[in-house]
Amino acid sequence: MSITRTVIVQDMAGDPFEHVAVADEAVGPRPGILLFPNILGTKEADFAYAEKVAALGYAVLVADVFGQGKRTTRADPDAGRYMAPLNADRALLRDRVNGAHDVLKGLADVDAERTAAIGFCFGGKCVLDLARSGADISGGVSFHGVYDPVPFPNAPITAKLLVCHGWDGPIAPPEATAGLARELTDAGCDWQIHAYGGTGHAFTDEGVNMPEKGLAYSPSADRRSFRAMTDFLGDLFG
Repeated sequence: MSITRTVIVQDMAGDPFEHVAVADEAVGPRPGILLFPNILGTKEADFAYAEKVAALGYAVLVADVFGQGKRTTRADPDAGRYMAPLNADRALLRDRVNGAHDVLKGLADVDAERTAAIGFCFGGKCVLDLARSGADISGGVSFHGVYDPVPFPNAPITAKLLVCHGWDGPIAPPEATAGLARELTDAGCDWQIHAYGGTGHAFTDEGVNMPEKGLAYSPSADRRSFRAMTDFLGDLFG
């Protein structure tokens, strides 16, 4: 197995977006997976996670929804400055995530009829908004995501959804999680929520250790959620 990374620059509305395709080039067309990063934008941790997913037999596109060069770090006092405009304009976010999906479907090593999306924190919101837009993904996985609904009617949701959730995470408290469950039930969506007790937000992120703020890496939740995702994708595409 030889997994490679390939930079793909896409023009959307006159602006460049820098995605990274991660796949074993020796394998023929296979299911494609979009990976939406967290508040910081695309980074090495996302590419490494994409390699783990690619090793399961998928082609992965680490999606840039902020724009080329628009990245932040945890040390940045305004780490969310590129995320904020998309939170304020969910129609723009809808267009960005669908644009990334178009790139994924156009890759030579992707079976365009078999795609899914995964995302972390803000990237989990991206997964949900892609499904809410009626995109023809087979399924989506949100890891410690953000669950607030869009301020306009959803398109029919055809994707199956897995939500991996840290029960103690302050960004998505129990009432928000229950609200998402009601929304997806009302939409007739095939959904499941895996809630990890004693677990906060950002549980897949080894660089986070702020338990006093409800944000901390959890080896057990990271391991369990990866296994849940693996089984979920296997059910979608097996």
